[in-house]
Amino acid sequence: MGAFKLALRCPQKVHDIVVDPEPNWSFESLSSELHSLEKKLHDSCSVPVPFTKVQSREFWNRKGVKRSPMAFVMSLSNEETELSESEREEDHDLSMVTAKRFNCDDLYMSDSDSSDYELAFDAQSYLMDEVGLVESALFERSHEHHLQVQQEDIRNQLSAIETELMTEQEKSASAFARIEKYREARKELERKLDTHYQRKIAEALDNHLTAIQRDHELKSQIEERRIRSDAAHEEAKRKERAFHEERSRQERARAEAEAKLRFEEAKMAAVEAERRAAKEAAEKEATEASKRIDAVASQQEAAKPQLSADSSNMNLQPQGSGSNRTKKSQTTGDVVRAAQTALTLEQGRLLKLKELEEANRTLIMTSNMDFSNHERHISRLIRQIRGIKENVRVKASELVKILKNPSCPQSISVAAFAKKVVSHCESPDNAVFACGHVIVLVTSQVPQAMDLLLAEFHRACIYTVPKHIVYSKSAFESKEAYYKDIGHREDGGKLESVKDYLKRLESYMKLYGALVQTEVQGVPNIHGPKEGWAWLARFLNVLPANMYTAVALNAFLQTAGFVLFRKYKSQFTKMLHIILNDFLNALREREDSELNPIILEIQSYIEDNKFLQEPEGRSLQGQLLSSVMVPESEPSRGYYY
Repeated sequence: MGAFKLALRCPQKVHDIVVDPEPNWSFESLSSELHSLEKKLHDSCSVPVPFTKVQSREFWNRKGVKRSPMAFVMSLSNEETELSESEREEDHDLSMVTAKRFNCDDLYMSDSDSSDYELAFDAQSYLMDEVGLVESALFERSHEHHLQVQQEDIRNQLSAIETELMTEQEKSASAFARIEKYREARKELERKLDTHYQRKIAEALDNHLTAIQRDHELKSQIEERRIRSDAAHEEAKRKERAFHEERSRQERARAEAEAKLRFEEAKMAAVEAERRAAKEAAEKEATEASKRIDAVASQQEAAKPQLSADSSNMNLQPQGSGSNRTKKSQTTGDVVRAAQTALTLEQGRLLKLKELEEANRTLIMTSNMDFSNHERHISRLIRQIRGIKENVRVKASELVKILKNPSCPQSISVAAFAKKVVSHCESPDNAVFACGHVIVLVTSQVPQAMDLLLAEFHRACIYTVPKHIVYSKSAFESKEAYYKDIGHREDGGKLESVKDYLKRLESYMKLYGALVQTEVQGVPNIHGPKEGWAWLARFLNVLPANMYTAVALNAFLQTAGFVLFRKYKSQFTKMLHIILNDFLNALREREDSELNPIILEIQSYIEDNKFLQEPEGRSLQGQLLSSVMVPESEPSRGYYY
């Protein structure tokens, strides 16, 4: 019997499930396999709903070619056509076997039935016509073409659906974007409106507060004007009362001072008259004794030697007595070495200072006011003087205000100013040139302060006169008395050493030299370079050469020499030659080794022409820098008043 070939047109596996039935399956095996297939499909479904087959499943072969969903197709080979008639009849009987197609369109799976799953399907039988190979291939090709057309239509529909879906998505995205943009615009508009509204509220509140503040300020100004007016009225009354009281006190003090001055003048006149009378009596007695001696000598020319000797003894006694009185007078005159004009100026200044101090004591005793605050304020301002333009201007202005303040008598303020300036010389941070500027600025506004300041200088250091006191055993009881007279201080019953005294003397003379050399344009210096030149001339004409005078001269030249040379030129150089040739030689003749350092210093100052160099600190600084202070190249001009 000829064999026949069974051609299967469905894939072997779909989702790992074998769909190609075996040809020798029985009905029970096929039913069991379908039941297993239904259970697997039910387990793989995420939603437990009945499964309805709406379209037959498509099958693919192993090469990826789509196979026909038809049932098994049986065909005969060419060898089978050559069989005998009997074999063809037997084959015909075999070809009549029913071919069943696996159709799952009517498959229904129910979860409500507790019994086994029932498989319902309608098996359709197809008989394979006896067709040729060409017709079978043509039918198969036409069927595949039909399926391809359907697939193309489906793909076109899917593409159209996808395009429409994308279009709808774009429209939705565009709509969402417009909605978001509109929402952002609304939010921005609301924010702007809110900001504008808040700004309006803030402006209204600010205007309201400004109006309230303006109203309060207006009321405050009115009240302040009223208070100031009342205070000014009271101050005017107080000043008027203080003025009358001050004038009455000054008149009383002036009257007392005039009375004391008249008393002192009368006392001095009496002393002078007594001295003159004593001198005339001594001269008269000496003349009479001389006449008596001459008469006795002429009468006893021929007398005995004894009488002659007695007469000689009698004659010598008066002569010796007159000689001693003359020597004592000369010794007293030689103790003080100073020019007469310098002594006259010194006495006048010291007398003014003494009268002022007595008047101030009387004023303090009769007044209930405490003036110590003014004195402390003056002392503090003087200690704060530095070599800076602005500092000098401010301190001088404040001192002038204090000296002209009606709340404190000017006599007390001026006396305190003079005393504190001189005492500040001993301070180690004393800026002598800046202090000289302050003195000039203050005394230009309060001229009477200059004489009192110079009197304080003369009282603290006699070499500012210039004056020197020579030691003499007949004039001083001891060396201690001499040292006290020339200015040595006594502390705890012990006099200061010569070294300490010379150090103070140098500080006083440096400030005095800085004062006389100070020149400020537009501001007169009552005690300027002219007085410095007079001091130097009186010093060289009268004072002797010793340690004290050498230190005083050197300190004066160090501070005032630069300006004196610039003003007097060759005349000043002649003075320096006199110092070099006469004064220093006189120091050398004393043969004192302690004088060598000061001699070398003065000699170096003259021979090295140091008077041509501006002293350090003379030019005030424009401002105080953090690490460096740069001096100006030219002296300050016209920046005070």
